[in-house]
Amino acid sequence: MSVLKVIEVLGNSTVSFDDAVKNVVTEASKSVKNIKSVYVKDMQATVENNKVTQYRVTTKVCFGIMDTQ
Repeated sequence: MSVLKVIEVLGNSTVSFDDAVKNVVTEASKSVKNIKSVYVKDMQATVENNKVTQYRVTTKVCFGIMDTQ
């Protein structure tokens, strides 16, 4: 039987939405093991002088809970 946990993680990038999601996985994996999937809940961009300067994502990171028995 598999038990999973979901946490909400925010990420950003100056490159792209795709890069922002990759940053979420990279940073979350430093403290969360066994990541199974990432669901992008929301996306937004910051604009300055009519140019996109930052891409932001709100994600749900799903990971397996390890059995200690």
